[in-house]
Amino acid sequence: MSLNFTVPYDTGGMLHKFEWLDFTFFGLMLGSSTLIGVYFGFCGKKEDTPKEYLHGGKTMGTIPVAVSLVSSTISGITVIGVPSEIYMYGTLYWLVCLSAVLTGIINSYFYLPVFYELQLTSTYEYLQLRFNASVRKMASILCTISLLLYIPIVVYVPALALSQVSGFSLHYITPVISFICIFYTVLGGMKAVVWTDFLQGIVMVVSNVAVIVIGIIHVGGFAELWGRSISGGRIRVFEFNPSPFKRMTFWTVVLGNTVAWMGLAVNQAMVQKFMSLSSYSRAIKSLIFFVLGLIITKSITCFTGLLIYSTYHDCDPLEAKAISQPDQLLTYYVMDISGYIPGLAGLFVAGILSAALSTMSSNLNSLGATLFEDFIRPCMRDKIADRTANRIVQSIVIIVGCVCIAIVFIVDKLGAILQLSLSIGGVTGGASLGLFSFGMFYPRGNSKGALAGSISSLLFMCWMVFGTQTAIANGSIKHSVLPMRTEGCGLNDSTPAPQQSDAEADDVFVLYRVSFMYYTLIGMAAVFTVGIIVSLLTEPPNLRDMNPALFTPIVRRYVERKTRRCNIKETAEMERLNVTRD
Repeated sequence: MSLNFTVPYDTGGMLHKFEWLDFTFFGLMLGSSTLIGVYFGFCGKKEDTPKEYLHGGKTMGTIPVAVSLVSSTISGITVIGVPSEIYMYGTLYWLVCLSAVLTGIINSYFYLPVFYELQLTSTYEYLQLRFNASVRKMASILCTISLLLYIPIVVYVPALALSQVSGFSLHYITPVISFICIFYTVLGGMKAVVWTDFLQGIVMVVSNVAVIVIGIIHVGGFAELWGRSISGGRIRVFEFNPSPFKRMTFWTVVLGNTVAWMGLAVNQAMVQKFMSLSSYSRAIKSLIFFVLGLIITKSITCFTGLLIYSTYHDCDPLEAKAISQPDQLLTYYVMDISGYIPGLAGLFVAGILSAALSTMSSNLNSLGATLFEDFIRPCMRDKIADRTANRIVQSIVIIVGCVCIAIVFIVDKLGAILQLSLSIGGVTGGASLGLFSFGMFYPRGNSKGALAGSISSLLFMCWMVFGTQTAIANGSIKHSVLPMRTEGCGLNDSTPAPQQSDAEADDVFVLYRVSFMYYTLIGMAAVFTVGIIVSLLTEPPNLRDMNPALFTPIVRRYVERKTRRCNIKETAEMERLNVTRD
């Protein structure tokens, strides 16, 4: 069975606009999220304290937290950016599912045990315990920079989609949806964040599954979809080219993305949700469900990319000038079939909005905790009441949210959102992950080494990423795009679009050509390289004065053994001196 329809490529716009049913679905999502915030703001709180606001009183359920973790990770960047990636470059990105498994294993054995045992409000408290307050502030600065750059991209995605399908200006849509998110985050705290994430995660999955089911029917079944994808060269997995200059290979995705996602293990928003659970075993269960959810949602978005390609395999909307940029592909496709499925467009845009709001709310909540605990509380000489502390955190959330709204309008001038978000994440991601890993894995490391390593990494990655983006903008670097076809468009010129080739000119500096998937790995390596050198040249920390719980379990055993040897040696030396005196 096939749904036959003709795409009017000469319109230069969408086939349909929102109708009353679409607005109804969309409005229900915004209204439900707001009501959850109101409920937990006025009825669901046991007490008005920072612990209740930031950790939900440690009464959250395993499944809601797991779904919230997935929803926060799968932003609108994933929902819209990944299908475009698969459409343009093939299925290599699908290997992130393997990265999800590796990341979950690494987190469960090395990072989560440390944070859960210490039971900290802010992950950056760890760095003060392991090093000193200066290192903690450095990590908080990295976090603040990262989220101030990332949140606007997250907000931009649903605003762009809604602007395309509704006809409303992006400048009006962005403040409205952002203020709704800020409202329920401020009012309900962590409980509102988790439960709105849960609701939004369900809507996101349902909307994408609906698009997939309708799409498979339209192209004539799964076999036809797969056949078109193979013939179009979109099925790419086992490309083992070891060159770091290739945009994506098996190694850049699996190795590079695994290290990048390890940043989730030290991410304040992620750890904060694990801390909201009542026991470590429940935290591990949530982590397992999180990995499974990540694989499912990533697979859904990747498959959607193949679905879009199989639909437009002989008439590329980009070449036909129906859309102006790849990130409009998914929205265009949904609007293409929405006239035949009433309310589908509204459900889909509600799904994109859900993904964005869940990510924004989680990051606003965690950033509020970070700024309060690391910058404001230390400046207060007298102890403040819990209610006052809570109000300060809420005020921070409002201010940061407003700043992010202002930055959104700059994002519109930049490139494809998936690569853009990964590149920006690499600026601070490597330095942040490197700081925590340096502390947990290298007992000889000291505060001077940690500071020198993180600052060096931040400056180096800023230079590298800025240089790369400049080279891309002026055309010195161009990434290969798989061939597109236009003979089915009914255009006068139906010559197949040629495949672009990578531009690796000699005049482009070698580091600017390194795959963006390796940015976090490079940043982390810079922290360790500089940190180890500086630590070896300066005074080492006294391991006997340090809490073994500050180290990852495998290193913790080494530290405990070394401490015991030192104690035995010291005891033996004292006995020898006593014997000598006698």
